[in-house]
Amino acid sequence: MTMLDRMRRHKGWLKWSLGLVVLAFIVFYIPDFLQTQTTLGAAPTEVIAEVNGQELTAGEFQRRYATQVQAYRTAYGANINAQMLKQLGIEQQILQQMVDEQAALAEAQRQGIKVSDEELAQQIFAIPGLQENGKFVGEATYERILQSQNPPMTKSEFEENLRRNMMIDKLRAALTDWMAVSDAEIDREFTLRNEKVKLQVVALTADKFRGQVTVTDADVSTYFDAHKAEYRKGEQRKVKMLLLDRDQIKAKMTVPPADIQRTYNDNITQYQTPEQVRASHILLKTEGKTEADVRKQAEEVLKQVKAGGDFAELAKKYSEDDGSKVNGGDLDYFTRGRMVPEFETAAFTLQPGQVSDLVKSQFGFHIIKVVDKKPATTRSIEEVKPQIEDQLKFELTDRQIATRAVDLATKLTTPADLDSVAKAAGLQVVESGFFAREDPVPGLGASPQVTTAAFELKDNTVSAPIQSPRGTVFITVTGKRDPYVPMLDEVKDRVREDAIRVRATELSRQRAREIAAALKAAKDFAGAAKAQGLESKDTELVARSAALPDIGVSPEVDKVAFSLPAGGVSDPISTNDGTVIIRVAERDEVTPEELKQGKEAFREQLLNERRNLFYSAYMTKAKEKMNIQINNEVVTRVSTQIGV
Repeated sequence: MTMLDRMRRHKGWLKWSLGLVVLAFIVFYIPDFLQTQTTLGAAPTEVIAEVNGQELTAGEFQRRYATQVQAYRTAYGANINAQMLKQLGIEQQILQQMVDEQAALAEAQRQGIKVSDEELAQQIFAIPGLQENGKFVGEATYERILQSQNPPMTKSEFEENLRRNMMIDKLRAALTDWMAVSDAEIDREFTLRNEKVKLQVVALTADKFRGQVTVTDADVSTYFDAHKAEYRKGEQRKVKMLLLDRDQIKAKMTVPPADIQRTYNDNITQYQTPEQVRASHILLKTEGKTEADVRKQAEEVLKQVKAGGDFAELAKKYSEDDGSKVNGGDLDYFTRGRMVPEFETAAFTLQPGQVSDLVKSQFGFHIIKVVDKKPATTRSIEEVKPQIEDQLKFELTDRQIATRAVDLATKLTTPADLDSVAKAAGLQVVESGFFAREDPVPGLGASPQVTTAAFELKDNTVSAPIQSPRGTVFITVTGKRDPYVPMLDEVKDRVREDAIRVRATELSRQRAREIAAALKAAKDFAGAAKAQGLESKDTELVARSAALPDIGVSPEVDKVAFSLPAGGVSDPISTNDGTVIIRVAERDEVTPEELKQGKEAFREQLLNERRNLFYSAYMTKAKEKMNIQINNEVVTRVSTQIGV
């Protein structure tokens, strides 16, 4: 973390401390309106999922959702609305996080992992935001800080969730702390990830040779007979669907102007941009030094600034803030609450072009130069009206869908009810074609929840309401197919395309073999390619797995490119979609000094990657042995209830 990152920490100390103690899933309090049951949604006590008998409630889900929405709004402002949140699928992400966390707690308990009161206290005392002059701020201040958060927190709520996350950290440590990486592995992997090459690329893609390929019906039949296994289709389902189409319902929605005005007034802060300052600084740290000596040095630098010295050059020379010194001390624009108080007070007091005297903070002595100021602004209701209206329409639509879904669910008891209930409600029932687990649902599109339900639903039953990108849907299975090899007519177009691609690829390889010798012998690689009617395209210095011109990411090309010396030209390299010949124009090797400087930081990075992979794999296996139940009907209702 750079000095700039630390200076820009939010006034809410909790955000800082969460990063410190790895509180991945802290649960916040939210306003009372989210804790009250509505006729359209779910009560806070309703069970949304169970993990080994431990219930996860709609109220917990709502709190997580509110926290995530706040995080998105902090990062992206008013650009985040209800529709975007649904497109991001955060409901399912949050539910999965809750299940994963509870599964980890269950596994920790199974292994006898506990967090004592003493360990919890030590962790709390170690949080910088709860320290003053190196000591704990005291119980009264501790509770006051928690209550000042937005939303407020109680001591018991915070400590319980801190304890839970410490248990998960202990479980992760117990499972992965034994892991290590050798020096040889570090050296090899560091080199693989950091060495680079600059290439000249001649790509003979299959598409360039398609016009030279003729494929008859007999050729297609022959190709199919030789590759039947490639066209084998997995288990499939066909379903009838009753869809509450979100777009159709939304198109009929109208929003009263008074509702738009009220929403604007209630959320005015979303449309405000606070006063901003752009400043540069020179920082001389006091940590581990004598303050008087640092002050004396800072005063000397300040004299140079006051005498007309180039602030940016002086920052590059003297500043000890690694995050900004390379940019001449520039901190870009920031608002109040982003910097430590002493720095903020000085920066917002100065006018553009002015330089401060020495400013003392917990980090050391700053010399601040204000470059620019932007006054606070508020977007007018006329500017944001279309955005608000669309958001309100989206919310009203989802509420109507939820109401109708609850009503329909009580009437759909058998598959035969679908047609009659839909007719009475003025809706349509459509039947899909057959689809596999990995396919989009015909007539509905990519809908993982619907696909999952289709393959799990019992015969002669109707599903609970299911969320899909187009709206809430009810389904019943009307057909099943076991895995099979299709007849040629069913996949003829695909087979023809494959046969053409294979022949075009072979022509590309043949052409590459014809010109390879000329390109290898040429002093001017690009000129030799042009003489053959081809184009050589240059890359910048690229690492492994970089996208290359015309061919994208190619492990086959990477393998050859990083084995050739500078100036070396490859033989023809076969890829999935053609043939490539490359010349290595330049190599950027990892030097012993670079390896020495980056080795320990990379060791931690590589070790964390391997530990995370191991932990994820372990928990995947552990969850297979747990009884995990998801109540999709409650998920649907609570997802609709929680507006933004």
